[in-house]
Amino acid sequence: MAETKQHKFKIKKEDTVQIITGKDKGKRGRILKIMRDKDRVVVEGANLVKKAQKRRNQNDRGGIVEVEAPIHSSNVMIVCKKCGPTRVGYKIEGDKKIRVCRKCGEAL
Repeated sequence: MAETKQHKFKIKKEDTVQIITGKDKGKRGRILKIMRDKDRVVVEGANLVKKAQKRRNQNDRGGIVEVEAPIHSSNVMIVCKKCGPTRVGYKIEGDKKIRVCRKCGEAL
């Protein structure tokens, strides 16, 4: 069975990202989950789909609920506080590697 190569993600959980293509283009949200094996991310409040959910216990409601579906990682861009959606660069300060904004150079 062939192994799929996982590439490095320049975004992390809890980062604020903007969706750059698709039905939710322009929406911003936090990353809730990263699926490295499938190159996908789950963004809070974006790509909502309706899902039939079974009732788990007595005080839990079953039925049709809206949940966030994963989006391909290439369809999101990290958001800099100063300049908005940007690419990620790296700067080495001492023995630490820091993610920086490509536009203004500020740490992300």
